[in-house]
Amino acid sequence: MVGKSERHTQIAAHIVMIFLCLCAVLPFILLLAASLTEESAAINYGFNFIPRVFSLDAYAYLVNQAPMILRAYGITILVTVVGTLVSLIITSMLGYGITKNIPGKRALNFYVIFTMLFNGGLVPTYLIYTKYFHIANTLWALIIPGLLLNAFNVMLVRNYFSSSIPDALIESAMLDGAGEFAVFRQIVIPLSKPIIATIGLMTALGYWNDWTNGLYYLDDTSLYSIQNVLNAIDKNITVLSSMASSNISVNKAELPMVTARMAIAVIGIVPILCAYPFFQRYFVKGITMGAVKG
Repeated sequence: MVGKSERHTQIAAHIVMIFLCLCAVLPFILLLAASLTEESAAINYGFNFIPRVFSLDAYAYLVNQAPMILRAYGITILVTVVGTLVSLIITSMLGYGITKNIPGKRALNFYVIFTMLFNGGLVPTYLIYTKYFHIANTLWALIIPGLLLNAFNVMLVRNYFSSSIPDALIESAMLDGAGEFAVFRQIVIPLSKPIIATIGLMTALGYWNDWTNGLYYLDDTSLYSIQNVLNAIDKNITVLSSMASSNISVNKAELPMVTARMAIAVIGIVPILCAYPFFQRYFVKGITMGAVKG
């Protein structure tokens, strides 16, 4: 039997969790409703969870930019998939390596942790990537800066390997003749799905939401990711708005300025919202176990 005090505690916990869930979900509902609101209604009455005057004008405006948006989506998907896979390979191999008793282990651990605290700064980073890596105006400009390297993710992976992979299992595999790569590929990785999914999700989010690399390294707009394209569309809306205010051949009443920005946000975030549920069951376990000091 559940005691009265325990039942009250459960009720209070449910109320708190419902409140927190609403705080997380309601902004997205409001964002979607705002993007479906007629421009003048949004300006005069503000945003509501149910559109006061339903309109698809904001999305119709973006449809005119469809070729650019679709190309940017393709580039972003390619960059996110390739960057996430390669980053996971580098991160997991380095994390596994520094769990082993190898020469220079302490120095390697120090090097990884040092990069969590200090970096060379924006200007040296830009010069190295453009003058030595030659990534300017190439797709590598959207991939390489995210690969080299997230030390926090390496520490999460290292701690997970140390605390969750039994040493006896690895020793048994080696006694049967398995090498380090075989152990890593056939034992460590299959047993590390929670942390791999967690790191993969965080890395993919970083690639999907990144727009600074495109800003720094790309002049060719045909290589823009979806975030750079949406940012460019937002700037175009601002320019058209200023032209309309100056009565320069633009009808401000027909220009969905506010609602188009909401539609831009919806287009940028919906794919991630669709992908997140597939990783959610791994996320809490992975981040918790990875945070335990090994």
